[in-house]
Amino acid sequence: MRKYFGTDGVRGRVGEFPMTPDFAMKLGWAAGKVLGTKGSGEVVIGKDTRASGYMLESALEAGLSAAGVNIALVGPLPTPAIAYLATTFRASAGVVISASHNPYYDNGIKLFAASGRKLTDEQESDIEGWLERALNDGMTCEPSDRLGKVRRIDDAGGRYIEYCKSHFPGRQDLSNLTIVIDSANGAAYRVGPTVFRELGAEVISLHDRPNGLNINNECGATHLASLQAAVIDNKADLGIAVDGDADRLMMVDHTGAVVDGDELLYMMAQMARAEGYTGGVVGTQMSNLGLELALGGLEIPFKRAKVGDRYVMEQLDDTGWRIGGESSGHLISLDHAATGDAIIASMRVLSALQQQGMSLHRAKQGMQKLPQTLINVAYKANGEIDPLEALEVKTAVSRVESHLGDTGRVLLRKSGTEPLVRVMVEAKDAEQARRCAEEIANALM
Repeated sequence: MRKYFGTDGVRGRVGEFPMTPDFAMKLGWAAGKVLGTKGSGEVVIGKDTRASGYMLESALEAGLSAAGVNIALVGPLPTPAIAYLATTFRASAGVVISASHNPYYDNGIKLFAASGRKLTDEQESDIEGWLERALNDGMTCEPSDRLGKVRRIDDAGGRYIEYCKSHFPGRQDLSNLTIVIDSANGAAYRVGPTVFRELGAEVISLHDRPNGLNINNECGATHLASLQAAVIDNKADLGIAVDGDADRLMMVDHTGAVVDGDELLYMMAQMARAEGYTGGVVGTQMSNLGLELALGGLEIPFKRAKVGDRYVMEQLDDTGWRIGGESSGHLISLDHAATGDAIIASMRVLSALQQQGMSLHRAKQGMQKLPQTLINVAYKANGEIDPLEALEVKTAVSRVESHLGDTGRVLLRKSGTEPLVRVMVEAKDAEQARRCAEEIANALM
């Protein structure tokens, strides 16, 4: 059981354990002990645009250097760019300093293996073993002649831009499109707009002036209102939004309507099938039933993983499939990237639209989302009975599932951060979904 690593690295409020300089230094040292002998013996470190990134970067440098590991700094770049650069530099590992879509006062540390994939549970457990040693007994330090050295890679952004463009067919360009791009004042603020401009699009760039404190602030993939307004005001063909570290993608069609991760995943799968892909698609427990039904219409198998791109990747590994993602916009196409990559996923969607001669608005009609109601119900965390095991709750769920049959879906899950049960119901109409969700929520109260 891991103590510090969650589903996406270590994360917390800056200045509070574990997001302190001391912890970051010792985590760097522990990671160096476990991963430093792999690949070239060098670790690539990138970050998003949070002011705290400078502090945590320096602390990680100190810990890695003390462990005898060399460091390559690339500055603010998307999380998937670090995964890519770790492979292209044959590095021992990649480190990203980011709290993804969280506010500026949070930060986190994510680690990638030499393969560009997130670490295994075993690797994280090994690092935590060394980390506990450092926290309890202090760090050791290599002799001066064996300390790790630091270099800065000045052209890292350019390398990643060319990598992204390579996933858009050479016979196509975007010269017929006006695209609004919201970079969330985050890691993609330079590379994102540049990729689309160099492919020929007329680009209107939003939220591309980070100041260390405005990352994800009413912008990006989790706050789409300004993007929707800009698409309509500029009569653009579509809008693209990424989150603070650019591993999450949401889009907006020319009418201002949101196109979410489920709909984008459907388009990616549809294109892959047309190109000869014979595998299935992995979603999550939160993926809309409409996605499963639409893929079934294309005879594409579908499986659900637990919520979190980490678990989507585990299912892809287990099945041998190559495409998966989440409603929130984490989209994975293993034939094109080793992890979720918002810019590359958008390349796949835009290529599909061009090949089909469709607008984003028309393409999204191929999948009909079912109305969904989500209710959060508080429970006593120290209660003797698991709320999901209570007889009245099980009875209510059974009654609702029997009523919905194949035309809907029920999901109950506990929050991982607070004493809440999330009740989600999908049904053929919004009123039915609301009534059913309220029936189960009442049973939980």
